[in-house]
Amino acid sequence: MCAIGRKMKKFVIALDQGTTSTRAVLFNRCGKIVSSYGREIEQFYPEPGFVEHDPEELFFSSLRAVQRAMELAGASAADIAALGITNQRETVVVWEKTTGRPICNAIVWQCRRTAKRVDELNKCGLADKIRKKTGLIPDPYFSATKLEWILCNIPRARERAERGELLFGTVDTWLVWRLTGGRVFATDYTNASRTMLFNIHTLEWDDELLALFGVPRCMLPEVLPCGGDFGVTDDSFFGGGIPVCGVAGDQQAALFGHLCVEEGDAKNTYGTGCFLLMNAGRKACAESGLLTTLAACVGGRPQYALEGSVFIGGAAVQWLRDGLGIISSAAETEELALRVKDSAGMYFVPAFNGLGAPYWDGSACGILSGITRGAKREHIVRAVLEGMAYRVNDVLRAMETASGVSLSRLAVDGGASANNFLMGFQADISDCEVVRPAITEVTSLGAAYIAGLASGFWKNIDEVRGNVRVDRIFQPEMSAEERGKLLGGWRCAVNKSRMN
Repeated sequence: MCAIGRKMKKFVIALDQGTTSTRAVLFNRCGKIVSSYGREIEQFYPEPGFVEHDPEELFFSSLRAVQRAMELAGASAADIAALGITNQRETVVVWEKTTGRPICNAIVWQCRRTAKRVDELNKCGLADKIRKKTGLIPDPYFSATKLEWILCNIPRARERAERGELLFGTVDTWLVWRLTGGRVFATDYTNASRTMLFNIHTLEWDDELLALFGVPRCMLPEVLPCGGDFGVTDDSFFGGGIPVCGVAGDQQAALFGHLCVEEGDAKNTYGTGCFLLMNAGRKACAESGLLTTLAACVGGRPQYALEGSVFIGGAAVQWLRDGLGIISSAAETEELALRVKDSAGMYFVPAFNGLGAPYWDGSACGILSGITRGAKREHIVRAVLEGMAYRVNDVLRAMETASGVSLSRLAVDGGASANNFLMGFQADISDCEVVRPAITEVTSLGAAYIAGLASGFWKNIDEVRGNVRVDRIFQPEMSAEERGKLLGGWRCAVNKSRMN
């Protein structure tokens, strides 16, 4: 885009299609939110362990969210330089090439219907081959077995797919196809890397994996850089065409939103669970306790990222409220934790459904150890918050080992990042500064940055850096001796949780 055209545009818009809601956020040139609009979407549970979405609802909620965000800002299509899309990853949609009709509901990333198939893959000794090609471990979480299930269980699906009548996409591909009126059939590197069908070293769909899961190549979208040319929206949707210049999976978009674009930069999202990503630079680190995935990029070959998930984060605080009834709200935990000087020797290991990275121990159970007669609810609350920080630290240390890069800074977002006690303890136990940004919509911001840079709305990453506003930086204040003592106690507690 020429400089004159770039200056005429006022906004970039980010479309964040998530698991429970769809949101559109309009950003100005200073990176500030001008307007936003979100709406919840329905999940369907047809059988135990099955989770589905209506693909049409995913599209129409996205259409309405963008339209409404534009209305709230009084913006027209002519005011918008680009649209960036970020999305729930791994969710699978299959639709007819000629009509655009989905042949079944979307199978959501949370769905466990293919667990037996994954067990077969592991028993056949295929886990190592899959990990080496894709950076992923076989799990129902990823797209490949979901797509295989559709081809095997929806009448005539495989036959029609082999004839070229059906298309497959993750949510980003489905939205791009619909928004461009079926003119563009593409995904980006980050979403492709989560399918378990994409070779992250060759940056191509892998023929051996396609054969393993019985997926015809003609079903698959073109794979582009995140900041690629994904076409222009149909004029009828927004009163004129808007270039779609950015696509990235939600966690990679958040990494980019924090501007973690250098090797060793890391972010953590404190949600129901905790999702950590570290920029690993140009090398794909092989580490069984972590996933290797592709990071968001504006153009050219993408960098790699290490990813680790902590299953239980904010869910532990919900348990304090709803299960034990010892708090009335999550906001109350900070004040309660600060009432006491420590957790009175207690450790809480949040293994309600096993331990994720880097342990991957599904048999581990949650424990609260070190309870004495003097324990009060304040100590329990503090131990639960500390347990979240300890688990994040476990993943950070694994990332350092895998990458060979020492972490000095952790960018944070998500609901629990508002807890000052938790952020301070995270800085102490991980011996790094913890940076909380002023804008909480970091995932949407990442999608906007990618689209804005690709379209020329922002000249370069340095111009974007000038927009960064930090809410607070937490510096480590704990002595090395105390940190070592606490971590020793934590390791003992984790061992106890795994003794079943």
